[in-house]
Amino acid sequence: MLALVLVIVAMVSALTAMRFAIHGQEVAVPPLVGLAPAEAERAAAGVGLQMAIERQYYSPQIPEGRIMSQLPLPGTKVRRGWQVRVAQSLGPTRVAIPDVTGESEHAAELNIRRRGLDVAALAEMQAPGIPADQVIAQSPPANATQVLAPKISLLVTVAAEPQTFVMPSFVGQTLGSANRVLQDEGFKLGNVSVAAPVVPADAANPGTSEVAEAQATPPTTPAQPSPASIIVSQSPAAGQKMVAGTTVSFEVR
Repeated sequence: MLALVLVIVAMVSALTAMRFAIHGQEVAVPPLVGLAPAEAERAAAGVGLQMAIERQYYSPQIPEGRIMSQLPLPGTKVRRGWQVRVAQSLGPTRVAIPDVTGESEHAAELNIRRRGLDVAALAEMQAPGIPADQVIAQSPPANATQVLAPKISLLVTVAAEPQTFVMPSFVGQTLGSANRVLQDEGFKLGNVSVAAPVVPADAANPGTSEVAEAQATPPTTPAQPSPASIIVSQSPAAGQKMVAGTTVSFEVR
């Protein structure tokens, strides 16, 4: 029984010591709002905390350069070494928001930074009928009042991706009909060549008389392609992906 009592006392003492040790490491976050950054940093360091300025906002109530908000809030219990995040006041709004719509992305950024502002976010979208690399919207808008942060978000146009098509098969069609289809769909007719004539199998080993006759016969000029020529092969091949303006070549007979 005595041993059991001693064990219980030891456990209670250990739990109590652990509880005091844990709570002994906790501190209350001091109030930092209204202080200068150096003063706020010293106040936080005095209780074993760190401070980081994360954002800056305009404020008609808090003087420029002073701390205007903090997280965690004053009085919150945190462990030593905890980081207190604060926002710094830029004072009342003094910079007019410029109108950068219609400008290129680069020109808009230069215009914004010249006024001591920053680009908060940049979004892109395709806009048919509007050239690429042009600002079509901004936030906050030009000459806006009650601006909180010295940043402007931009919406910029980008070039539309070319429309893709699947190459159809023109084999067996006439050159004239294929050319009309290509022109109607925005493609170009490329090189058109005449396929070599097919040599019959029995002509592979001609006799002496046939050789003499062939040598006596003058070579004929290859036929020229015409709208009535039949397509026997094409490039690109049927089934391949292509974009508008692609050049298509044919071999005909």
